[in-house]
Amino acid sequence: MKLLIKNGRLVDPSRTRCPKRDILVSDGRIARIAPRISTRAPVIDADGCLVLPGLIDLHCHLREPGQEEKETIETGTRAAVAGGFTTVCCMPNTIPPLDNRIAIGFVRARSRQAACEVLPIGAITVGREGKALAPYGEMVEEGAVGFSDDGSFVMDSQLMRRALEYSKLFGTPVISHAEDQSLTKNGVMNEGALSTKLGLPGAPREAEEIAISRDIALARLTGGRLHIAHVTTAAGVDLIRRAKKEGLAVTCEVTVHHLVLTEEAVAGYDTNAKVSPPLRTEDDIKALIRGLKDGTIDAIVTDHAPHTREEKESGFEEAPFGMIGFETALSLALSLQEEGLSLQEIVAKMTVGPAKAFGLHRGMIADGRRADLVIFDPDRQWVYARESVVSKSANSPFLNRTLKGKVVATISNGKIAYQSQME
Repeated sequence: MKLLIKNGRLVDPSRTRCPKRDILVSDGRIARIAPRISTRAPVIDADGCLVLPGLIDLHCHLREPGQEEKETIETGTRAAVAGGFTTVCCMPNTIPPLDNRIAIGFVRARSRQAACEVLPIGAITVGREGKALAPYGEMVEEGAVGFSDDGSFVMDSQLMRRALEYSKLFGTPVISHAEDQSLTKNGVMNEGALSTKLGLPGAPREAEEIAISRDIALARLTGGRLHIAHVTTAAGVDLIRRAKKEGLAVTCEVTVHHLVLTEEAVAGYDTNAKVSPPLRTEDDIKALIRGLKDGTIDAIVTDHAPHTREEKESGFEEAPFGMIGFETALSLALSLQEEGLSLQEIVAKMTVGPAKAFGLHRGMIADGRRADLVIFDPDRQWVYARESVVSKSANSPFLNRTLKGKVVATISNGKIAYQSQME
């Protein structure tokens, strides 16, 4: 199958300019890139648009198996390609958890019918219970790209030490949900003056700092590959910065919502802004942006976490943590250009950055590469309305917000996975 993308401005994270180029796709690969290509093939006219590498999300929740009322692999990947993602890594906190060969194989099999590629992350411990290591070797053989008890911190330091030793053996990262949950177990938002004012139990930032400090120490001890999930605090960024300067195999990510929202988003008790770890302060956001600019933070992720309307409409303390993020991530991330990040820096953190962190051979536009591409109109304004949400759930604090910049087409493995009306 051939496809010709014409007149788009090619965004290469390693270059400052965005030259106008045609791209010929053939049999799932990029066959040619040139200023002008003439051939017999279906054409997508990308005039006025940016052409980016397919986005890679290292952190999402697809809820299958076990919670298909919230999301499925089919509906979640349709939402992903609508947001420009061509590869997503799904967390193991399903029912039952992804903690064995059969569970990992199930996700990989379902991925073959999905709108984009789904790479499973296996559980660190059996049942995500923090008591015994899950069978890493068989999960790696089946296609697991990392290991995490996401949603739970591995409190047992000896168990985490052993996990990191296995990460060195298998070359797959251990992903830490870095919150000391003995400090955060009742917290529903950032601890501080606002939580006191709202009468809500807070989760102190020190819980993140303690967890990151311990896991960095264990990475130093073992030489293992450590990836810190959804870092949120200035002190957390600084700890990771120092670990990298030391030469440790430590990578990390930040969510889009922790870059664009502060704790003030929950001031009206909006449960769609209730996330774990919680939204922090403006000073933390500034530190996160500095971490992106200086290379401390490797990836921008969504932490796409769908929940039903009924769950999110319960009381603030009872409502589950999490918001959806696939469809809004790129538009919101590119708004950070107003905060001093360049287009290329942002795109890098959603493509080559995550690819390098997890050892994935994708995230670039080049001859012979897998044809994962996004056509993005940077000037198109659109309203993220509930009725237009592609995900099975609609728990987003960005509903009814006007956003700038819209994905108009996504090509996954050489095939058109999503296409909106070009305006």
